[in-house]
Amino acid sequence: MVVGGFFGDEGKGKIVSYISYHDKPAIVARGGVGPNAGHTVTFRGKQYKLRQLPSGFVNETSRLLIGPGVLINPNILLKEIRETGVNPKRVGVDYQCGIIEDTHIKRDQKEDLKGRLGTTGTGCGPANADRALRILKLARDVDQLKEFLTDVPGELHEAIDNGEEVLIEGTQGTFLSLYHGTYPYVTSKDVTASAICSDVGIGPKYVKDVLIVFKAYVTRVGAGPLPGELSEEEAEKRGWLEIATVTGRKRRAAPFNFELARRAVKLNSATMIAITKLDRVYPDTYGVRDFDKLSDEAIEFVRRVEKEVGVPVKIISTGPDIMDTIDLRY
Repeated sequence: MVVGGFFGDEGKGKIVSYISYHDKPAIVARGGVGPNAGHTVTFRGKQYKLRQLPSGFVNETSRLLIGPGVLINPNILLKEIRETGVNPKRVGVDYQCGIIEDTHIKRDQKEDLKGRLGTTGTGCGPANADRALRILKLARDVDQLKEFLTDVPGELHEAIDNGEEVLIEGTQGTFLSLYHGTYPYVTSKDVTASAICSDVGIGPKYVKDVLIVFKAYVTRVGAGPLPGELSEEEAEKRGWLEIATVTGRKRRAAPFNFELARRAVKLNSATMIAITKLDRVYPDTYGVRDFDKLSDEAIEFVRRVEKEVGVPVKIISTGPDIMDTIDLRY
């Protein structure tokens, strides 16, 4: 299972796509909230921005599933299937996925939500509110999705029982969790590892490893606290000024936060760490694929993360392409 350790934007799409391409899991299943989370995948010179389809599409043998806890905007899902060229037969949507309709998007873009909290305006909060009220339409009610409907927990458990490898993709970040984040500047549900298990329908004992993703610095989009926040000018000077995948807004930036990282590891029972964007902090590491070829400063930072957080760093991303990766898992 792959989860985000900060406020989202950690680079989970890159990590999920790399693991999918390298490990070739039988299934890649997406948990999380819905199309308010964008995962960017750069593969064979082309960039894909995904909000519904699992980032593991790069492995052509993997079944791509969306768990019942995830919200679906059918138009966005169908668009991503077209843009990636994925065979629709590879894609499965659980019968019980909630459906985002135009009315949810309109409600989400009102001043009290988008203005006050800085939501993405994608309709997820209002849709999850309607789900709690038991009035939300589900995937089984939508003709557009009929060819994709399946029992996602059933497929996952069949694969697990057969000894096949399964990769679960979380979205958002730990401190955007409705329960564990910087409330009220959070998303509309929990997004820690426990919740991602629930989203796709597997119990925690089935999870072999929880890989938590930290960027080498911290960013967040929208309102809410960000300890150690840099000015926009300083962020740009350091090369840390980014544009959000879903909203197109500038991300706020701060240095790596060891205190938040320690708490995130505990909240997610993480067993290993992935560090992304190392090349943004240490430019001489760009494209390096061998740990021993990293600069002394970069290695010192990785070792400090391991020491202070108490979990080993097993994957390091040194560039946007999925192959710009150092894999220390084996």
